[in-house]
Amino acid sequence: MQSYKVTLLSGDGIGPEITSVTKRVLLLISKKYDFDLKFIEMPFGGAAIKNDGVPLPETTLQECKNCDAVLLAAIGDPKYDQLPREKRPETGLLKLRSSLDLFANLRPVKIAPPLIKASSLKEDYINKVDLIVVRELTSGIYFGEPKGRIKTEAGERAFNTMTYSSDEINRIAEVAFEVAKQRRRKICSVDKANVLDVSQLWRDQVTLISEKFKEIELSHQYVDNAAMQLVRNPCQFDVILTSNLFGDILSDIAAMLTGSIGMLPSASLTKKGPGLFEPVHGSAPDIAGKNLANPIAMMLSAAMMLKIAFKETNAANHLEKAINEVLAEGYRTADLSSSDDNKLVGCFEMGDLIAEKIN
Repeated sequence: MQSYKVTLLSGDGIGPEITSVTKRVLLLISKKYDFDLKFIEMPFGGAAIKNDGVPLPETTLQECKNCDAVLLAAIGDPKYDQLPREKRPETGLLKLRSSLDLFANLRPVKIAPPLIKASSLKEDYINKVDLIVVRELTSGIYFGEPKGRIKTEAGERAFNTMTYSSDEINRIAEVAFEVAKQRRRKICSVDKANVLDVSQLWRDQVTLISEKFKEIELSHQYVDNAAMQLVRNPCQFDVILTSNLFGDILSDIAAMLTGSIGMLPSASLTKKGPGLFEPVHGSAPDIAGKNLANPIAMMLSAAMMLKIAFKETNAANHLEKAINEVLAEGYRTADLSSSDDNKLVGCFEMGDLIAEKIN
């Protein structure tokens, strides 16, 4: 029997709830498809700060490095906002991405037919949406140096540096082109080349890499236009390739096409080593512990893990099918409810319904 080791990071807020539900479903699907999942649960984010004083303890990082995949729920809590930046949960996530060299973030956005009415856009605009955002994840303004805050005669000054090398751009571009080969063979590269030097280099390098992929149609858009086009005509996009900052913003906009950010999974990958799979949504501390969270994005992230990290495609497809069947029957968590006909359920009840479809 094939066995896989998964480092499980439940993190903060709704993290423990959606982790519990997802773990249960994964154990069911692994039993059905005859492979073994060994979960190692480690502290991360606020829970780690409470016990270890840092958001990413060395023991947690080592377990992540030594596993076959990392499955993360969510991190972040306002009660840690007053800590120095290097001590906050979000800094732990940046360090984890950097330490594992998770430079390629894949965020698929596909409309589940039962949820068309949950979107804020008209049905005609979204019913054929099927795109993926390929976001560079370990460089750009989130990691650039110098950065900081200084005192000046004119007052306090803060600064960050957006920086990319040609190698950093090339490797994420190659990932995007390879993804496009498996889809509709269209890439829209998003930048701000009319203003930023770093974006001019981005556009030059992406264009250069495209010469190796003649079968792929490449276009370019400025980020402000791309944001507008995502709500004006989202079906025009197949693969969106972009930098760390722009990808962060655009993928959240794209998430709302599905009706809720609670529906969007992601995978963060490296050339060699374990990948990180996590829902795009945050920790939602306002609803934590209330059985109100939507666990579907984490389950879909787990399906990406099964498919990409373990090559257990049949199991992944079965999990996705189970989720769609439950949604088709009208069951919704609060964030997805769009009519009085919906059957409102909590996080754990949604997990029970999906588990029944797997059994």
